[in-house]
Amino acid sequence: MGNLLERIDEPEKLHTLSTEELETLAGELRELIVRTVSETGGHLAPSLGAVELTLALYSVLHLPMDKVVWDVGHQAYAHKILTGRLERFATLRQWQGITGFPSRAESEYDAFGVGHASTSISAALGMAVARDLQGRGEHIVAVIGDGAMTGGEAFEALNHAGDLGTNLIVVLNDNGMSIDFNVGAMSEYLSRIRVAPQYNRAKEDIKGLLRSIPHIGDTVVKTAEYIKEGVKSVLVPGGIFEEMGFTYVGPIDGHNIRLMRDVFSEVCMLDGPILVHVRTRKGRGYLPAEMEPDKFHGVGKFDATTGVVKKDPSAPASYTSVFGDALIELAKEMPSVTAITAAMPSGTGLKKFAECYPKRFFDVGIAEEHAVTLAAGMAAAGLHPVAAIYSTFAQRAYDQLMHDVCLQKLPVTLCLDRGGLVGEDGPTHHGVFDLSYLRTMPGMTVFVPKDEDELRDMLYTAVRMDSPTAIRYPRGAGLGVALSEGFRELPVGKAELLSEGEDVALLAVGTMVDAAKKTAALLKEKGVTATVVNMRFVKPLDEEMIDKCAASAKLLVTMEENVLAGGFGAAVAEYMADAGHGTPLFRIGIPDRFIAQGARAKLLESCGLLPEQMTEKIVERWTGLT
Repeated sequence: MGNLLERIDEPEKLHTLSTEELETLAGELRELIVRTVSETGGHLAPSLGAVELTLALYSVLHLPMDKVVWDVGHQAYAHKILTGRLERFATLRQWQGITGFPSRAESEYDAFGVGHASTSISAALGMAVARDLQGRGEHIVAVIGDGAMTGGEAFEALNHAGDLGTNLIVVLNDNGMSIDFNVGAMSEYLSRIRVAPQYNRAKEDIKGLLRSIPHIGDTVVKTAEYIKEGVKSVLVPGGIFEEMGFTYVGPIDGHNIRLMRDVFSEVCMLDGPILVHVRTRKGRGYLPAEMEPDKFHGVGKFDATTGVVKKDPSAPASYTSVFGDALIELAKEMPSVTAITAAMPSGTGLKKFAECYPKRFFDVGIAEEHAVTLAAGMAAAGLHPVAAIYSTFAQRAYDQLMHDVCLQKLPVTLCLDRGGLVGEDGPTHHGVFDLSYLRTMPGMTVFVPKDEDELRDMLYTAVRMDSPTAIRYPRGAGLGVALSEGFRELPVGKAELLSEGEDVALLAVGTMVDAAKKTAALLKEKGVTATVVNMRFVKPLDEEMIDKCAASAKLLVTMEENVLAGGFGAAVAEYMADAGHGTPLFRIGIPDRFIAQGARAKLLESCGLLPEQMTEKIVERWTGLT
């Protein structure tokens, strides 16, 4: 750890450092971030790219009185270190350690909790409104990446901020990427700005041109103003932001601390909404991350010296890769199949699909709502789109799923990657609510595979259906089962009986099927025999299977890696109540609280979802019945 870094336990101390000292501190921060993330995993490249930006901004602002909202939070590791968490930084993303994202519960310097993209300007504007109404004068800053600027909420907030005209600073951290390379018109617009003349220089040139016109009368002045605006729209970068009511400054070098300190100092004295466009390089200062910024955006443990990511070569294929390969196979036979992602072609396993079928692949940017309605439009015109979205991000498209897909009974297949507990990314990224909201949607079929081979068959079944479907599967490696040749169409709404016992029936979905098999073996050791059922479908339920189990077993147990509120177990309970079954039901799942970050096994333990824990609970309930 560097000498300067040890002296900074609060950002106010940055005000006393010279530019040269801040540059030295930037190197110390990078060294610590690389060393720590190599052991914990995390969002390395974006945080490395924002080091100088953080130092320059915090050496001008007075935190925590002034507020900074970091969009998404991928770039906030320097922020955490500089705001009193240096000694705990080694616990990053670990169980009971500091979170990987800004969190209001963790520090007064974390002005707003984040984790999903495109929210910072909305939140910062809300804080600015509160400041104005309460008669205060602090600076409110939103730092947003160009990737997050592809999200519609960011533009809704810009539009409102420009209309209100209140004091607000938006720092656009432009590195040309989100997780994968950015797409869309906004990305192209920012690319043009990067090579355009400096804003202030162009503006002054235009003013000089106008002043050179002799004998300007009222009419000529008005004409000249029109000329100025017309010329500025061509020559001056940031025109779209100016049209929305913002003063645009930039683009400036996001690794030049001296320049940024000067710019931020001046900007803090201006009134109204201001957008400062800062250009940075993702992975700055660590060559492996600079060379492969997408690989090091969110990375697991790696060798800090070589940049080689530590992987288990014997690990089974991931659910994500199995899905991606299966979709390519299906697309070959079904020309109607298209693939959609929201800025995550690599993360959702669609990168190879994009290479094989570039005209049938669509990356919409960070715009899940648009992705789903785009899919609905495709389906309405005769295609069968497959939209692959992380479960936690699909929450943003609830209305589009309900109104645009289900209401119109359109054949859209939603593939929800990262279903269940995802580990170190924590509560903003756990996909534990999808079964609850999906089962409320009329006409929706909800598949939950027990393993990677069943995922293939479920995808095959879903794309052959003429109605809305959703397939939910977990992050990481599969169980290592053999993948069948070809595909098998599954009977919709029918469960799979895996084993039979006389005492209890374990009805499980998804990852909990394997856990149920292990639990059944432990129960047998305690003298309790168990039926194990892979329910496969949360909607429609296999009611005949439930009837059979309710008639033969003395206790029914539902098992799911989803919140208990409204989930699979709730669906079984509702059916049993309506059918008049008196067999006791015990539901096991995620409790009614947000689950922290940590290794997946630790999180399962914290929720009581390990086979040993479930066995103990079931035996306790069984003993009470007998």
